[in-house]
Amino acid sequence: MPGPGPHMLYTLGTGQALTAISNGRFSPHHSLTYAVNAFFGPDLGSFSQWLASTLGLGRTFASCVEQLVHHPFYYVLVLGFPLSLLYSWVSKVVLRKGLLDSVSGVPLSRKQCFLLISAGSLSHFFLDHLFEENGHSSMYTWILSTGWWESRAPVNPDAVIVIGFLCTSLICGFIYINRVKSLKSIRNRSNESMRLILIIASLYCLWCASQIYLVNPRRAPVGEEADLGVLVFLGIYLFLPHGLCIMSMNPKEYAGSEEQLPL
Repeated sequence: MPGPGPHMLYTLGTGQALTAISNGRFSPHHSLTYAVNAFFGPDLGSFSQWLASTLGLGRTFASCVEQLVHHPFYYVLVLGFPLSLLYSWVSKVVLRKGLLDSVSGVPLSRKQCFLLISAGSLSHFFLDHLFEENGHSSMYTWILSTGWWESRAPVNPDAVIVIGFLCTSLICGFIYINRVKSLKSIRNRSNESMRLILIIASLYCLWCASQIYLVNPRRAPVGEEADLGVLVFLGIYLFLPHGLCIMSMNPKEYAGSEEQLPL
């Protein structure tokens, strides 16, 4: 599975991109908290198991901890609240001592830390699910299982109609929402576009799931493509953590000036 380097580089790189486009609302405090939880967070269980094995202490207990903590959601449920208290306190200390700039001049709140802990855990497994167990992880195996690999996938007319309708609706709806001379603000248009994307994605997944799990015998929902697995995976492990990072940003009144953070 990926080691410390990929986890840290992926999340710190993402953090710096968010810092640049948000003019400092996503601060270095955000980036570091996000990166630490993506790198060391869920691997706390693995580290405790290794430490117990090395010292000959409580291997059974350490193994239970590893199975409980090394999980995209259990990590947040078990350690999210206490760690949010810890990271919020650390943010105040390093800011007061001048060790790490926050651009806005304010430390992270407990809520912001909890969002970043959740985002870090999901981003950790974004890499783990793709690049561990020699490509045979349970998540990756399920993603591929939603495709059609038995023979050449049949082209079903109803599948062409449904998928064509959904994709056309997505494109036309997006153009309509963002049409020239629209009286709505950019934020409102962005929110409407996001709702449209979520609706189409949900209908797309519903169609794929119905063809895979409800129809007997199973049919190819979109040719040989594993669209259901890909959409679910990207939604949970790519878009959701980035959305949590955006939700954790400081309010606009705390944004840095152009002189503090040039774009």
